[in-house]
Amino acid sequence: MIYRRVYSTAVVPVAVLGILWMAAGRPTSGQSSAGRSAKSAEGRPNLNGIWQALNSANWDIEAHEARPGPSQFGASFASPAGLGVVVDGPIPYQPWAAAKKKDNFAKRWTEDPEAKCYLPGIPRATYMPFPFQIVQGTDKIMMIYEYAAAARSIHMDKVPVAPIESWMGHSVGRWEGQTLVIDVTKLAGQSWFDRAGNFQSESLHVVERYTPTGRDTLDYEVTIEDPALYTRSWKMRMPLYRRLEKDMQLLEFRCVPFSEELLYGDLRKKPGR
Repeated sequence: MIYRRVYSTAVVPVAVLGILWMAAGRPTSGQSSAGRSAKSAEGRPNLNGIWQALNSANWDIEAHEARPGPSQFGASFASPAGLGVVVDGPIPYQPWAAAKKKDNFAKRWTEDPEAKCYLPGIPRATYMPFPFQIVQGTDKIMMIYEYAAAARSIHMDKVPVAPIESWMGHSVGRWEGQTLVIDVTKLAGQSWFDRAGNFQSESLHVVERYTPTGRDTLDYEVTIEDPALYTRSWKMRMPLYRRLEKDMQLLEFRCVPFSEELLYGDLRKKPGR
């Protein structure tokens, strides 16, 4: 499998968000009480705002104990323990895929696409330890992620199917009562779900469900289908929390410079050559 390099050079906090707000059809009102009203102008749940998962799923989506990091860094890169977000037991890998996941875990410090600053894909972008912003319009809903300036459009209107696969996929949304349901296809299948090596393939199909459980909380449920790897479909579930700090905004995390030594350090000219 060959990873395609994806560079991210956008400046998210001002320029990109301004464009995305216009594309969504109206601006968000930030963290004001009006911006947190229970309903939008169309009578739908108002999801505008900055949200974040508060769990250890980015380290491992399954239940896990605390783990050491590379020994030379002491406790700095240790993984926190977690109860897991996978519903009803372990991920149902096919036997060969379970062996591949074990191999990924052994190589996680260099092979995880996050370490290389590749875009995180869906659903991992949702529960990375970075906030993300929802900008809600009528025909489009934008989701903008602090990590690597990732972004995606959720098409609430009819659009052609995406011609090619991509890291963030093609998202088509609909409302089922109070729940925003997003069908995600055309994913490149090269992302991992976490730093523990849980992985996916080009046949991945994701269905997300965002359901308000309060003014500032969402229930996030995601169904994973990938017949190339798993014996059946399976689910993850977790709460998402609206960030309520005054003047909260997305900041930059342009990780490309951080990954260059890992990716290209072996190409550096050696002294005396």
